Amino acid sequence: MKNIKLKVARVEKDISQAELATRVGVTRQTIGMIETGKFNPSLQLCIAICKALGKTLNDLFWEENDNEKI
Repeated sequence: MKNIKLKVARVEKDISQAELATRVGVTRQTIGMIETGKFNPSLQLCIAICKALGKTLNDLFWEENDNEKI
């Protein structure tokens, strides 16, 4: 599943994939693969990405299920 929320948060901060990758210690390709849904990041990497973008895990990585009733 594509991670549109990650891409939007990154673009809103005017940060390139390469810059975000440097900040969290991975390659630009890894960030690209996370955004396109081709790579499932570790919890440690998710936390690092959230800190770099000033977001929470829920903001970037929680999947909304519109069919679920509370």
